[in-house]
Amino acid sequence: MFANLGLYNGFLAAGIIFGYAIQQMPVIYFFLTCVIIAAIFGATTANKGILVKQGLPAVLAIILQIAYQN
Repeated sequence: MFANLGLYNGFLAAGIIFGYAIQQMPVIYFFLTCVIIAAIFGATTANKGILVKQGLPAVLAIILQIAYQN
């Protein structure tokens, strides 16, 4: 199970890096939103702490991206 989670997180990280490489904010927002959705799902099914540990950094990244663009 942990190998699957690591692979999943690697795919999300690769998607975010790819978005930066091609300089397409919608791609970055999509993958960050996927992280937030996964955090919400994890918080409801496994451990509430997942929401803060996984979701908060993604929310902060989106906020900083929006602030940086303007």
